[in-house]
Amino acid sequence: MEQISKVWLGPLPADSPYVKPFRLYYVQNGKEKNWDLLKVHDSVSIVLYNTSRQKLIFVKQFRPAVFHGIVTTDGGNVDNVDLKKYPPSLGVTLELCAGIVDKDKGWNEIAREEVLEECGYDVPVERVEEVMTYRSGVGSQGSKQKMYYCEVTDSDKSSSGGGVDDELIDVVELSLEEARQMVQQGSDNNSPPSCLLGVMWFLMNKAPKN
Repeated sequence: MEQISKVWLGPLPADSPYVKPFRLYYVQNGKEKNWDLLKVHDSVSIVLYNTSRQKLIFVKQFRPAVFHGIVTTDGGNVDNVDLKKYPPSLGVTLELCAGIVDKDKGWNEIAREEVLEECGYDVPVERVEEVMTYRSGVGSQGSKQKMYYCEVTDSDKSSSGGGVDDELIDVVELSLEEARQMVQQGSDNNSPPSCLLGVMWFLMNKAPKN
C-alpha cells in the first residue's frame, strides 16, 4: 500500500469522471456573490460489525488528498515531494467501508457490494440497514452520503476483500474499546468525520451492553 516512489502535481483533466470544478454565482440580500465548488459523486458508507468476534470492521488505504493536505500544511513542495521527509504512511487513513454512487442501482445494493468488494463479507441486501443521510464537504462540494449498518459473522466471509481493479485496501478489525478511543476527547485520527460519526452512532445505539 505504501510502496509509493514518486509524487507530483499535474493539471486536472477536463473529462475527470470524479471531480468537476466550477464557480457558482448568486445574489444574496441584493449583493452578487460567488463560490468555487466541486461536483462529486454521492456516496454510501457502512458501519460493519462482526458479531462472531465483537469487532468493528474498517478499511485502511492511502488517500492522496490527505497526504497533499499534510505536506502543504507543513510547507512542503508538492511538485516533487521529499518522500523521506514526508513518508506516504502520513496519507493512510482508517475509514468505514464506503463507495461512490455511480451505478443505476439502489443505494443499499451499492452498499452491499462495497461490503463484499472491500471487506469480503457476502450478505443479503436485507441485512443492510439504513441509518441516516447527511451532507459532506458543505464548504466545497455538498455531496450526499447515506450511512448504513450491517452485522456480519465469520460464516459470511467469502474473500479477503481489498477492493477491485487497482484499489489497494487493507481490512482492519478493532475491538469496541479501541473504537471508543477513536472518539474520546483529545484523540487524533487520520479518519474522516463520517467514520467518527459512524463509530459514535454504533456505540450509542448498537454496541453490546456490558
